[in-house]
Amino acid sequence: MLAPEKDFIVSPPRKTVRFGGTVADVLVKYKQGDFNDYELLKHQLLDPEIKDAQIINWLHEFRGSVMYLSKDFEQLVDIVLKLPWLRRSKAVVEEYLSFLGNLVSAQTIHLRPCLRMIVSYFTPLRIIIKEDDVDISDSEDEDENLPENFDTCHTALQLVARFVPSTPRFLMPILVQRFPFISKSTRTLECYIHNLLRITIYFPVLRLEILQLITEKLLKMDVSASRQDIEEAEEAAFQHNEKEGTMEEGLFNMDEDEEIHVNRLEAPVNETMAHPTAERLDIGLSILFSYIKDICHVNGEIDLNKAKDLYRDLLTVFDKLILPTHACSSMQFCMFYICSFKLGLAEAFLEHLWKKLQNPNHPAVIRQATCNYIGGFLARAKFLPVVSVRACLDLMVNWLHIYINSQDAGSRAFCDVTYHGPFYSACQAVFYTFIFRYKQILEGNLRKGLAYLQSLNFERIIMCQLNPLKICLPSVVNLFAAITRKYQLVFCYTIIEKNNRQFIPVIRSSTSGDSVQTCINPLDSFFPFDSCVLKRSKKAIDPIYQVWEEDSSAESFQEFQKLIEKGAAVADEDDFLKDETPQSDKVVGITPGSFDSHLSPASSVGSPPVTFLHRHF
Repeated sequence: MLAPEKDFIVSPPRKTVRFGGTVADVLVKYKQGDFNDYELLKHQLLDPEIKDAQIINWLHEFRGSVMYLSKDFEQLVDIVLKLPWLRRSKAVVEEYLSFLGNLVSAQTIHLRPCLRMIVSYFTPLRIIIKEDDVDISDSEDEDENLPENFDTCHTALQLVARFVPSTPRFLMPILVQRFPFISKSTRTLECYIHNLLRITIYFPVLRLEILQLITEKLLKMDVSASRQDIEEAEEAAFQHNEKEGTMEEGLFNMDEDEEIHVNRLEAPVNETMAHPTAERLDIGLSILFSYIKDICHVNGEIDLNKAKDLYRDLLTVFDKLILPTHACSSMQFCMFYICSFKLGLAEAFLEHLWKKLQNPNHPAVIRQATCNYIGGFLARAKFLPVVSVRACLDLMVNWLHIYINSQDAGSRAFCDVTYHGPFYSACQAVFYTFIFRYKQILEGNLRKGLAYLQSLNFERIIMCQLNPLKICLPSVVNLFAAITRKYQLVFCYTIIEKNNRQFIPVIRSSTSGDSVQTCINPLDSFFPFDSCVLKRSKKAIDPIYQVWEEDSSAESFQEFQKLIEKGAAVADEDDFLKDETPQSDKVVGITPGSFDSHLSPASSVGSPPVTFLHRHF
């Protein structure tokens, strides 16, 4: 009778055609100086047409000879590890896994080569195609057995770790070394990131390091593919598709305009990014989002303990990599996403940022970046209730007043970014949060809402000698001035006009001639939680994201610009109590960060152009 499959590894080897003696005899002869059988053994193992029965026979003998496989036989072990075992029968896979277990338990010197071999299967195998004596490497061929192969690889890793408990310590450097280059295919990157995250399930000790590795690699893509580059690539692709569609309509559908319009609306949205680096970044970030959701939820319900543990790891990665990186546009949404699961996580994140801002031992550039994240998070997190927003505003505004008190009698009580960078960034964060959240603060009870906003004493902040309106972004300042004027909270236009007169233009010479420029972003600030431009990742962010509510038309925007010019010429502060005070929300008609694009390009402040937001992909 045939032995059952589960007892296969203890069954006798099959008889196959072979040359030379047994593996044990060959190894003994090699030690004695006889290399002939050793070379013959290597030649048979390297045979590209080796059969399953032969592999099983060799592996069975090697299992019984692992005590001889010392460092002297490193080359032979490498050849055995390169045997094509993964795409073979189940019997070959079981025999190979048994060999790996025996090898690493008897000869730990071969642990690293074994781990390198397993990790090499974390990406689709490269298939070499010969055409006219030319080798063409193709890594995009789909493998139907890819998920099954990955399962086997992870089984092998766990088997090795069972015999060598220190496996994770030796595995991590190999994972770093084997991470695909940015030029590799999106499929290769997708598979590797998936397998890295899967390792964290059974090797939790490696989770922080693996998250740091993935974030570091994706962050490089994030910085190399700026928001402006991605938007331009998408716009070019959109115009190209529109042009092709128009040509096809003219050739084939001259009398079917209505049907064409309906078909275009019903056409599936293309999730592929036009920018190649953005496409890789989008896939990697969407995998991270899926991982975060799966770890934090059990049977559809959030597991708070697991969510807290993952939050701490992600927060460590955020502090180490994301926060110090200027103008990244996507990777920070990992923190945004996990904080949406539980209000306690969101408040813990804000408290963490708040402590960084308050701590003078942190570099000023980090404290300024922290302010950008506080303002962006308060403004954009739809899951954050207005009570939490008001609590954070109270803390920040109170800190601003204390800072002003400390500087009033000092020798540095003047407008200077070098000395007061964190103060100006905190002011901008407060203004930015107010612009996005003032409606929620006022709704329900207008009288109480206005009383609360008046208690913040914005007038003292903008009137102080540090002059924050001169340093903050014009887009934020102008919107803040319009809204506060409407509700008679503070009048900013006199200060804005005074600051505008003090701007000193800088003449820059180039091959195209001289140009006059003014510095409109002395803080070099950006909005980290501006809308996500990655199509796949955007699906996870949109339901929890506070979009900018544009209430006005183009006419209202022109009226707003005229209001600024008009307000600048007003010298009497009582004027803002007269009938010229706008009586509707139409004053606010532009996304913060894209106002006056000729003064502040999108790349410098983060928000995409309005035309891009209204375009359908």
